[in-house]
Amino acid sequence: MTTLSGFKAFTDNLPKQEQLMPVLFIGHGSPMNGIEDTEFSRRWTQMAKEIPTPQAVLVVSAHWFTKGTKITAMDFPETIHDFGGFPKELFAVQYPAPGNPALAKETASLIHSAHVELDHDWGLDHGTWTIIRHMYPEAKIPVLQLSIDFTKGPQYHYDLAREINALRKKGVLIIGSGNMVHNLRMVAWDKLNDPEYAYDWAAQMNDTFKNLIEEGNHKALINYTTLGREALLAIPTPEHYLPLLYTLGLKEGKDSISFFNDKAVGGSLTMTSVKFG
Repeated sequence: MTTLSGFKAFTDNLPKQEQLMPVLFIGHGSPMNGIEDTEFSRRWTQMAKEIPTPQAVLVVSAHWFTKGTKITAMDFPETIHDFGGFPKELFAVQYPAPGNPALAKETASLIHSAHVELDHDWGLDHGTWTIIRHMYPEAKIPVLQLSIDFTKGPQYHYDLAREINALRKKGVLIIGSGNMVHNLRMVAWDKLNDPEYAYDWAAQMNDTFKNLIEEGNHKALINYTTLGREALLAIPTPEHYLPLLYTLGLKEGKDSISFFNDKAVGGSLTMTSVKFG
């Protein structure tokens, strides 16, 4: 149990900073990116060198889809292997980063639009550890996850993210982990190694999403179902797209925007990622 003195100690150690931490939306793709040396994993490693070292990392992962909003609040979250059919080497990976119950409690206190449950049963799923182990391989920085409430619509998630913006002022790196375009049923398995191959609708929507992000047209991105048939093909289910809305909600007016890992995989997924700030 986190004591009040422990909570105070944490907040005392994270005074407000003049420089905001950036916010990242990262296309995580296949779990194999967690153990393979790919252009995507190499870019994650490089990104960690380009941004300030965070005091903690908070990830909104597509793979923690819950009824209600939860946040991991244990001292040492387990490494969750939430997939099947992959090599045993992937299941053997452990990422022993600490959690931070005090930060979990502080984050929950910032959110007034929902009751946030302090969770002690989940851990770090592959939407988190496959990325973070490349960025911070020593596993010394506390890592937490915030779940996505599947009973709520896109606007809710965008607005909820705005409530935790204060964490950026305390050195917390917030990451949305998903994929802008994510249609597993339409993957062209014979084109997995062709980074230039994308279905026309996938390439179109990837460009549309990027243009809307650059224009600051968050309303259109929130109401993505109105963007036509191509958008519904790109986002047949919302869990991999909603983490993007969290990062958009955290963006401030002066934040710069840059894209990375802007590639397609198997025709119907994109790894396109964004750095705000």
